[in-house]
Amino acid sequence: MTKKILTPAQETMRAALVSRRTLMRSAAAVGAVGLSSPMLVKNAFSSSGELNLLMWSDEFPDPVIPGFEKATGIKVNQTPFSQNEEQINKLQATGGEGFDLCQPTCNRAPQYKDLAVLAPFDTNKIKNMSAFVPSMLESSQKLWTWEDGLYHLPHCWGSEALSYRTDLYKGDLANLSYGSLWADDVKGHTQGRGHSFLLGIGLWWDASGKQPSNRMLDGYKDEASFKKVWDPILAFAIEHKSWVKQFWDSADNTKSGLMENDVWIGQTWDGPPLSLKKEGKPVNYTSPKEGAIVWLDGLSQMKAAKNTDQIYEFINYLTTPEVSAQVAEGSGYNPVITGGDALTSDVFKKNFQEAYPGDALKNVWPWPAEPAWYAEIRSQYVDQFKAA
Repeated sequence: MTKKILTPAQETMRAALVSRRTLMRSAAAVGAVGLSSPMLVKNAFSSSGELNLLMWSDEFPDPVIPGFEKATGIKVNQTPFSQNEEQINKLQATGGEGFDLCQPTCNRAPQYKDLAVLAPFDTNKIKNMSAFVPSMLESSQKLWTWEDGLYHLPHCWGSEALSYRTDLYKGDLANLSYGSLWADDVKGHTQGRGHSFLLGIGLWWDASGKQPSNRMLDGYKDEASFKKVWDPILAFAIEHKSWVKQFWDSADNTKSGLMENDVWIGQTWDGPPLSLKKEGKPVNYTSPKEGAIVWLDGLSQMKAAKNTDQIYEFINYLTTPEVSAQVAEGSGYNPVITGGDALTSDVFKKNFQEAYPGDALKNVWPWPAEPAWYAEIRSQYVDQFKAA
C-alpha cells in the first residue's frame, strides 16, 4: 500500500482534529460554565461605533452577535453569503470597500492573496492569541502569513461527509461510501455541490483502486494532471446526472433538501444536518469510509476597513471558550478555542462522536490550498456537470 503523504497544512489540520477528543476529555478541568453568559470583564470593551461583517450565513448564530452588541454597544452590520466564490466575487467587485472583516476558508489563501484587498492583523491587539487551539492557528499561519504579517485567524472548523434521512435511506449504513450516492436504489434522491460531487467520486475511485490519484492530490499539481484525473470523473457524473435531486448552495437549501425536497442522502457540510438532528428530525451525518473532507473558516481584515478598533474588540470577544462554544452549539460546526469543546452540550458532543466514529478522525481529507488556476478549471468542469 502506498503511504499517504500530507502537506504541512494537512498534517496540522489532522492533528487539530485528533486533538479535539483530548479537548473533550478536558471538560472536568475547565469546569461547568453556562453558554449564555460569556465571562467578560466589565468595561473591557468600548461602547460605540459599528462593524461591517461579510460573513458565512450560518457561522454567527444567536446569541453571538446580539451578545457582542449588548456587551460593547457596537452595532454589527451583517452581509451574509453562502459560498467562497460568492464572497470572492463581491470583494473583486468592491475592492473590499464597505467591509471591515470577511470570512475566507483557510485553503483559499492563494486566491485571496491575489485579490490584494486584505490587511495583516496587528496580533498585539489580540488579547487571547494563546487561546486558539495551537494546530488550528498553525493551519492559518502556514497558509496566510505573507511578507508583512498574518492575514487569517480561525473561527470554526467543520467537514463535508454524508448526511441522510434515517427514515428514507435504506442503504448499508455499515459500509457508507461516497459511492453510496450513485447506487441504483437512490437514483433521483441525492444532493451535493457540483465540485464536491466530483471530488467525492474521485475519493471513492481512489479508495477502491479504480483510479489511483493519491487521494485526489495529483489534480493539484498542474492543469494537465487535473484534466487526467478529472476527465473520467466528469464523464461518470454526467452519465449519472439523473441521480441528483438537487445541487445545494447554502445551509438553508441543504436543510430543505432533506426535509422538503425528497433527498434521501447527500454529500453536505456537517452544520445543517447536525442542526436538524439536534432538533429531533430524522437526519444523521457521518463520515464515509473514504474519510470526511475537512475545512477551516476564519476571519480576515480588509485593507479598506474603517472600523479597526471595533475589529479587535470583536475578535477579542470571539476568542473566549464561552463564545466559541456558542458558535459551535448554534451552527453545528466546531470550536477553535481551547476549552470551547468542554462547554458544548451533551447532545453536541454525542453528535460529534457519531459523525466521526471509531478512527474516522485519522482518515480525514483536508482541503489543500487552491491556486487560482485550480479554482478556474474546476468551475469549468462543474458548469459542464450542471448543464448536462
